[in-house]
Amino acid sequence: MAATDAVIVDVVRTPSGRGKPGGALSDIHPADLLAGVLVELLRRNDLDPALVDDVIGGCVTQAGEQAGNITRTAVLSAGFPDSVPAVTIDRQCGSSQQAAAFAAQGVLAGAYDIVIACGVESMSRAPMGSNVGGASLGGALLAHRYPDGLVNQGVSAELIAHRWGFSRGELDAFAAQSHARAAAAAASGAYESELIAVPTPDSGSVTADETIRSATTAEGLAGLSPSFRTDRLAARFPELDWRITPGNSSPLTDGASAALIMSAAAAERLGLRPRARFRSFAVAGSDPLPMLTGILPATRKLLDRSGVSLDEIDAYEVNEAFAPIPLLWLREFGADPERLNPRGGAIALGHALGSSGTRLLSTLVNELEASGGRYGLQTMCEGGGTANATLIEILR
Repeated sequence: MAATDAVIVDVVRTPSGRGKPGGALSDIHPADLLAGVLVELLRRNDLDPALVDDVIGGCVTQAGEQAGNITRTAVLSAGFPDSVPAVTIDRQCGSSQQAAAFAAQGVLAGAYDIVIACGVESMSRAPMGSNVGGASLGGALLAHRYPDGLVNQGVSAELIAHRWGFSRGELDAFAAQSHARAAAAAASGAYESELIAVPTPDSGSVTADETIRSATTAEGLAGLSPSFRTDRLAARFPELDWRITPGNSSPLTDGASAALIMSAAAAERLGLRPRARFRSFAVAGSDPLPMLTGILPATRKLLDRSGVSLDEIDAYEVNEAFAPIPLLWLREFGADPERLNPRGGAIALGHALGSSGTRLLSTLVNELEASGGRYGLQTMCEGGGTANATLIEILR
C-alpha cells in the first residue's frame, strides 16, 4: 500500500425505514438522520472532527427539509466545528457513490487528507419528485431531440425487461431471492458492523432494516399488479406486457450512510487501520429512454482501466433499483450469480436514493472482509441515463 492511496477506514449506515408516513425513520428530520451517522462515524474511530477537510454528501430530492445544502446542515447539526465545509451533490441514485469517488479522487490528487463521503434521503418527508414542483425538466431543445418525450425509470425498466426477455417469473424470483439473502444476512448478524442504532423521538431506537420481508416468495409476488402502466403509455409502447410491480422494484426508503476516507499516510499518522482502498472509478452515459443501462459501459470502462478481470472480483454490488437491472448486468457479463448482491440488494434493503451509494459500499466492504475476498465492484444506474462504477480492494 502506498502512502498516497485513498483508503476506506470505516463505513456505516442507518437501518432502512419505509419511506412513507409511519415508517420507522419518518419522524426524524433528514439533517438529523445524517448527523447521527456522522457523529457515530467519528466516535467509532476516535477522530477529531476538526481534522476533516471536507464532507461530500449525496441527496436527490433537494427540496423542503432537504434543501439548502443539507450536508452542511447535517455537519453543523452533528456539532462539527464551523470550519469544516460541506457540499451536497446530485447524480441521482448514484449521488453518494459519486461523493465517495470525489472524496477518494481528492485524496489521490492531494487536495484532501481526510474527507467524509455520505448521503441521505428521507423519502417520507421529501417525497420523490417534490423538488420538481410540476415544472418541465427540459425546454424546447430537449423536446426537439426527443420529440416523443422521455419516460420515468419504471417504464425504462419495462423496456429493458422486454428487450432482454426477462419474464415476470424471473423478475419475481430474483426479488424473492433478494429478500431471502437479506433476511439470512440479518439473522446471522452480518449487518451488525455496518448498522448504527437511530434514536427516535419517542425514546425508542431503530436497529434493524424495516424493508426486509423474510416471508416473501415468488408465488406471492406474482399476484401484484404492474406499477407503471397507463393507457397513454400502453398506446405508445404496445410491445410491453408490463412486468414491473412493487414487488420486483426497490421500495421508497428513508436512510443515511457515510464513509471515512483518507490518505494511507493520514491513517498511519492517526493510528487507524484502513479496511480497503479505492482501485478504480468510472462513469458513463447511456440512452436516456431505457436510461438504466449505463451500468454496462461503466463496468467495461472500470475493468479496462483497472486491469482487473471480472473473474478476479469476489463480490459485485449492482443496485437493485428494479429486478431487470442486476439481471441485465449479470447476463451481459456472464458473471457468477452467487457473487451478485450476496447479502441481498435494494429490493430488500431499500433504496434511499441519495444514501444508496455509500450504503452499497458499507455492505460490500463487510461482505469482502467476512468472506475473505479481495476485490469488490459496485455499480449504480442513475436517472437521466448515467451510471457509476467503483472498484475497491480489501486490505489485511
